Amino acid sequence: MYDEDDLSLLDAEEELESPLDKLEPLTASSEVPKPDPDLMLALLNNPQPQQRMLAARAFCDLEDARATPHLIRLLSDNCPLVRVSAAYGIGRNPSSEAVTPLIAQLNREWNGYVRKGVVWALGNCRDRRCLAPLADALKTDISAVRLWAASALAQMAEVSYEAIIGAIPPLIGALVNDPVAAVRSNSAWAIGQLCRELPSNVVYATAIDALIQAFAEDEDLGVREDARASLLGVGDPRGLQLIETLEQEGWF
Repeated sequence: MYDEDDLSLLDAEEELESPLDKLEPLTASSEVPKPDPDLMLALLNNPQPQQRMLAARAFCDLEDARATPHLIRLLSDNCPLVRVSAAYGIGRNPSSEAVTPLIAQLNREWNGYVRKGVVWALGNCRDRRCLAPLADALKTDISAVRLWAASALAQMAEVSYEAIIGAIPPLIGALVNDPVAAVRSNSAWAIGQLCRELPSNVVYATAIDALIQAFAEDEDLGVREDARASLLGVGDPRGLQLIETLEQEGWF
């Protein structure tokens, strides 16, 4: 488990952000040409960390399978900004070959920014192997990583029924127990995405119960709104009836 007080480059007020969140897109508009992929591929091997970082960032905009082996290698680069850029680049260019290296890096990575990017990339890989590390991150990591782990688990909807069933319990746990409202909100959204793919069974009913509880009882208005949106999106009769009843009573 990672210590919330040992955030390295993350501080308490900005830990939900990534260093890449504050950078302007490499291609700010459709009128600006994208970087030359061949040039960026060459720069991925540049001895200067700044050049490797910029090249890896370029593949956040570019989709080119040739970059994936290089980005995987850069996951273990000495420079954390190169590592986080590589993680985002893999998220843009997901590959089954990247799953095992991403999981290995998540397990050994000390930098919260990088772990956040790795979690995002794991979600985009849409692979059954990503379920366990994402669920663990949602339970044990710092809030910035938990936030994205909840969203990443929603991608299990495109993997398999078994992956959906496996993703629901940790998301319910985060929705009910996580101390950070933003994490609870993302968990409510993710549960709604997964429930759309489930038949009416025990797991589905338990997930709906958790959304109903969050909608009716969570202290944060944003969490209640996200739980409500998920219930509406799923269209569960119990949830719809509760929403109608509470709104008629002027509760919401």
